[in-house]
Amino acid sequence: MSKPSVALFDYGSGNLRSAFRALERAGAEVELTSDLDAARRADGLFVPGVGAFAACMAGVVKHGLDTVIRERVAADAPVLGVCVGAQVLFTEGVEHGIETEGVGVFEGRVELLAAQRVPHMGWNTVAVDEGMRLFAGIDPEERFYFVHSYAAKATPPGALAAVCTHDEPFIAAVERGSAAATQFHPEKSGDAGYALLSNWIKDLAA
Repeated sequence: MSKPSVALFDYGSGNLRSAFRALERAGAEVELTSDLDAARRADGLFVPGVGAFAACMAGVVKHGLDTVIRERVAADAPVLGVCVGAQVLFTEGVEHGIETEGVGVFEGRVELLAAQRVPHMGWNTVAVDEGMRLFAGIDPEERFYFVHSYAAKATPPGALAAVCTHDEPFIAAVERGSAAATQFHPEKSGDAGYALLSNWIKDLAA
């Protein structure tokens, strides 16, 4: 039986090496690519991202990835965004007073955490909506690894979410239909992250 194929898209931002290894370990046939046709035909599209929302979104648009993401979601083809790759799937991001339009898969605004200390860095638990496929079989006490100062703070309409609290609650993960996103880094989250990526990849094969 062949492994599900995942296109790990390189648009100039993201922990590509660690994401590649984690996806392979979780059971995917991974292709690191900047080719839009490869992103279209893969069983799953993985959107990485680190740094600033505006810079990541500029890379997404430059490479035409925003169009492919919207096409895949409309066709019910799986997409998983991680960290800033998750943030750009929302309607907009606001950093230092500058508003940047996102891909718009999930309705919502990414903004600075109202916390005494940012970035939010380290391991934390999440409260998961019942029925989230990403977290199937994962112990509720498991911890995931976060490094961020910005996040979406409200569950998008029609979506299921996992919520984390760092002085205030924010969206740690979200899924609706074929689209999913995690603010934390599953590729850096040890066994918990492995289980989550395995769940996503098993869905690709279903």
